[in-house]
Amino acid sequence: MLNIGVLALQGDFAEHAAMLQQIGARPIEVRKPEQLADLHGLIMPGGESTTISTVARASGLYEPLRAFVAHKPTWGTCAGAILLAKRITGQAAHFGVMDITVTRNAFGRQVDSFSADLLIEGFETPLRAVFIRAPIIESVGAGVRVLARLPDGRIVAAQQGHLLATAFHPELIADTRLHTYFLDMCYQQRVML
Repeated sequence: MLNIGVLALQGDFAEHAAMLQQIGARPIEVRKPEQLADLHGLIMPGGESTTISTVARASGLYEPLRAFVAHKPTWGTCAGAILLAKRITGQAAHFGVMDITVTRNAFGRQVDSFSADLLIEGFETPLRAVFIRAPIIESVGAGVRVLARLPDGRIVAAQQGHLLATAFHPELIADTRLHTYFLDMCYQQRVML
């Protein structure tokens, strides 16, 4: 059984933990640096990226998190994708490990939330994606694989090696395919070590 951390400082961490448990992983809610030690992967959930970063700094978790995400499988959803990005339009990067440029709140305010069916690379059928004050991935570097776009071409999911970023909230739907995809990433890195 894989131990998958869910950063539990703010945001949708409980929903991710429930999804992980449903597909046979052991979710660990991460609030302290020592909780990173035995993890096979980490999910940084949606929420508010600046708040998550500020709380991580105040709790002494920021630098251990930065070291973890540099080498271990990490999935950032919505705010988590912003935390991973090397470039954020109009502000300084947080962890700056994934070669993507993101724009925060690209679709507007909470009242502008929406859902859309996405074709995800490798999935046979579309996945229903929920966008809440979501970022957009404006551009990707040469080593980043685009996994999904909106019908207008804007990028909403990407992978770079051990890093996965989605602009939407897969923890808010019943479809577990993206969580299973991330578990496969964690398992592959575990086998390689």
